[in-house]
Amino acid sequence: MFGYSEEQIASFGLTVGVGAFMLYMLFIIGQLAWESKAGKFGTFVLFLALAVGMLGFVAKSVIQWILEH
Repeated sequence: MFGYSEEQIASFGLTVGVGAFMLYMLFIIGQLAWESKAGKFGTFVLFLALAVGMLGFVAKSVIQWILEH
C-alpha cells in the first residue's frame, strides 16, 4: 500500500499509533484527577496506578532498542 510493506506499516502503527494513544490516556487520567478534585497526592496515585502499564510498554521498547544496538 503506497509503496510500503506490511511490516513497515505495522511498525509505524505500533510506534506512532500506540504512542499517540498513550498520550491521550495521560490526558484522560489528568482530566479524571481534575474533575474529581483529587489534590496532589490523589493525582499522583491516579497517574501511578493507571500509567504503570504504559511505563512497561515504554520500558520494553527501550530495552529492545538497547539490545539491538
